[in-house]
Amino acid sequence: MDILQQLKQIASERELSVEELRDELEQALAVAYKKYKGVAGEVVLRLDTSVVSGAVIEKEVVGEVLEPSFQIALTAAQKRKADAQIGDFIPVEVDPNTFGRIAAQTFKQVLAQKLREAELRRLHDQFSEKVGEVVSGIISRREGQDVSLSVNRHEITLPKREQVPTDDYRSQERIRVLVLKIEEDRRGFRVIASRSHPNLLRKMLEYEVPEIAEGVVEIISVAREPGQRSKIAVVSKDERIDAVGACVGQRGSRIQVLMDELRPEKIDVVPYSEDPKTFIINALSPAKVNSIKLNHEEQSAYVVVPDTQLSLAIGRGGQNVRLAHRLTDWKIDIRSEQQATEEKGGSSGSVMKDALKAALQPKEEAPAKSEEGQS
Repeated sequence: MDILQQLKQIASERELSVEELRDELEQALAVAYKKYKGVAGEVVLRLDTSVVSGAVIEKEVVGEVLEPSFQIALTAAQKRKADAQIGDFIPVEVDPNTFGRIAAQTFKQVLAQKLREAELRRLHDQFSEKVGEVVSGIISRREGQDVSLSVNRHEITLPKREQVPTDDYRSQERIRVLVLKIEEDRRGFRVIASRSHPNLLRKMLEYEVPEIAEGVVEIISVAREPGQRSKIAVVSKDERIDAVGACVGQRGSRIQVLMDELRPEKIDVVPYSEDPKTFIINALSPAKVNSIKLNHEEQSAYVVVPDTQLSLAIGRGGQNVRLAHRLTDWKIDIRSEQQATEEKGGSSGSVMKDALKAALQPKEEAPAKSEEGQS
């Protein structure tokens, strides 16, 4: 067992530090040594390049040896170290190759568990800094309805709830995902990724548009129906910079990168406005708006569009108006010109009917004068 010779190789393969791996090896060897000697006491075993076997046991110097596996007599200790005193610890060379078959199996099992724990710690440390960021990974396999991705030789999970229905997730395909959170499970924890979260689109746009990274253009809000359509509201802090143009890019080159990644999802970029009316009109594009009335108390808008634009404004299955609502945070009630006219006319007709009904009702007769006291 050339432990020290293999130390750097294993550390390199597992992407662990040599110091961390050394600690895990020492703990595993200590467990194997206790199994070999059949002892239950505390054993400290460490790797040592100064001895041939590469491993030593720290034996306690005692007056009377009761546990030879981790104790050494004072006289024997002083032969190794002249100034040794009771209570000191003396390193004594041990050869792991002599531990026996059962101890060797124990060593392998414990080492595998220790390495797994070390990898999980490293995984946690690495991805805890990436929560909320986008990473690129290769689809490695499926576990039930979940998809596993390999990211820098680490495995992260894309659960069913965070997938996009239109994605087929082919094996060995490279995709970008949002690191959503680190979730505890029976094996310790796992990194959860998302393809459906609105922030995936937000972060991808930040990476593609230098003006956003520089703070010149700001993303105000994002509304997504994953795999179908999205809307992004942006604003420029420099009047010389067109926020929408910067995000779309020359001939749509920048936004096309996002659509290629999220295909077949369509992405609309609209200008943000502090004026709610203007923002709602922008959010409903490409539909045209004739008029808009706001109810600030209810945070709602009554919008009238041309008759020919009604289906476009509402969108298939209400998608366009639904995304506009999420983007602006205003409830939006859309009517065509004809519908608005009918509603207005219906309201006036109702008033006239009430007036006619009241006019046709017989008037109440005045109460008869009392004849009491009359002769």
